[in-house]
Amino acid sequence: KLRGVFTGWVQRTFQSTQAATASQNTCAAADDKATSPVPKDCLVCSYNEWDPLEEVIVGRAENACVPPFSVEVKANTYEKYWGFYQKFGGQSFPKDHLKKAIAEIEEMCNILKGEGVIVKRPDPIDWSVKYKTPDFESTGMYAAMPRDILLVVGNEIIEAPMAWRARFFEYRAYRRLIKDYFNSGAKWTTAPKPTMADELYDQNYPIHSVEDRHKLAAQGKFVTTEFEPCFDAADFIRAGRDIFVQRSQVTNYMGIEWMRRHLAPDYRVHIISFKDPNPMHIDATFNIIGPGLVLSNPDRPCHQIELFKKAGWTVIQPPVPLIPDDHPLWMSSKWLSMNVLMLDEKRVMVDANETSIQKMFEKLGISTIKVNIRHANSLGGGFHCWTCDIRRRGTLQSYLD
Repeated sequence: KLRGVFTGWVQRTFQSTQAATASQNTCAAADDKATSPVPKDCLVCSYNEWDPLEEVIVGRAENACVPPFSVEVKANTYEKYWGFYQKFGGQSFPKDHLKKAIAEIEEMCNILKGEGVIVKRPDPIDWSVKYKTPDFESTGMYAAMPRDILLVVGNEIIEAPMAWRARFFEYRAYRRLIKDYFNSGAKWTTAPKPTMADELYDQNYPIHSVEDRHKLAAQGKFVTTEFEPCFDAADFIRAGRDIFVQRSQVTNYMGIEWMRRHLAPDYRVHIISFKDPNPMHIDATFNIIGPGLVLSNPDRPCHQIELFKKAGWTVIQPPVPLIPDDHPLWMSSKWLSMNVLMLDEKRVMVDANETSIQKMFEKLGISTIKVNIRHANSLGGGFHCWTCDIRRRGTLQSYLD
């Protein structure tokens, strides 16, 4: 009997040891899989705005809705359009205009493909659906401007937290794509999502005219507070190890500091500022188009421009835009003419109607790929805004040292 008890104990102990070993082996295999190095075929890799473009996300105008006229929207739009927002907030943008914008972007995608670029698109979503959080209610806006919400730094995709309540759930249109890129080996980071509670905004921000904005911007006063981090990705522009950002109506210092800490020590984040009455997104004010080559808006001079000149950069002032005064620009200025997309150092996608800037590029030895996106401009962006470059053929370098 004693022999039987002992034999049973040995068998149970052996089986338990086998099970534990198998479990450890399984966990080890899982750990190896989870911590494996980034595959060589990772689809995401981009360090600047001008290396040869291989893959890009292009936004969608489908189902685009006018955002509700909240305080942060008022602070970022021109007074001539406030009545438009008050009347149509939460509803579709004019259907005929949207139809033309959709056709323009489809043609833009076809041209990009013809230039050898892989084009990806976000998912269509019904942006008119109302949503509610513990802090606010809103409807959505669109997935037209991937540059606003996604920032690619090396092999990492960073989802911006955004600052408009109407854009709180905009990331949903891109999640399918981002998961695919993650599965190919990319890093995927979502910045802290703000509550967008009333405390994030100066509810009494005193804007009545462009003159008011000049005074407030000069005093460093913005509609967003420092209650919690917020930023739009389009307030950052990349030049290898150096990334430049502005404090704007949608990007606060807490958001900039989060990015600075997150990207350190491999990247340096520099704050630059401009004489701009309505700072929202940097790429129609300061657009880096090549190594040591930058377009600087003459209407919004950079306060730190000597930093770039001392580093040997060439600073170019683009010509005055040609877009007519009667063309609706509900969320932007005419300076979308300089919001161009570089396909490489010698090719640029530019508005077919902006002949002056085309001549400027030709003098620089850069050939222009002309595309008409006037109706798409009305939704708030040029070529740089409507795209997010996922992969450019190049390496990490320093251009400021």
